Amino acid sequence: MYYRFPLSLRLVEEMLLERGMVVSYETVRRWALKFGPAYAHRLRRKKPNRRDIWHLDEVVGTISGKKHWLWRAVDQDGYVLDEIVQSRRDTKAAKRLLKRLVKKQGCPSRRMITDKLGS
Repeated sequence: MYYRFPLSLRLVEEMLLERGMVVSYETVRRWALKFGPAYAHRLRRKKPNRRDIWHLDEVVGTISGKKHWLWRAVDQDGYVLDEIVQSRRDTKAAKRLLKRLVKKQGCPSRRMITDKLGS
């Protein structure tokens, strides 16, 4: 729970106590140090699948007074697959996101959903 949700060690201790497990927050800390990194890695990793549906979108923001676009790809379950910040919003920028995404995922999605932008 410590790695999956933004909880403190003492909150995890209280949640376990409510479920009948009496442990101290120090025990939770030791468990987190011993098992946490491998467990957190498995939580964040999702095997790519060709049946996945990718939602592609971009958001504009200003960095140091200049417009930049955050391009994001999210799958149907809400996992962020990739994101990239670029100073332009054109076809080349969109293709850069798609190339990175296919390289990172290993296979293209069967369906991609966009907000129908020209890029």
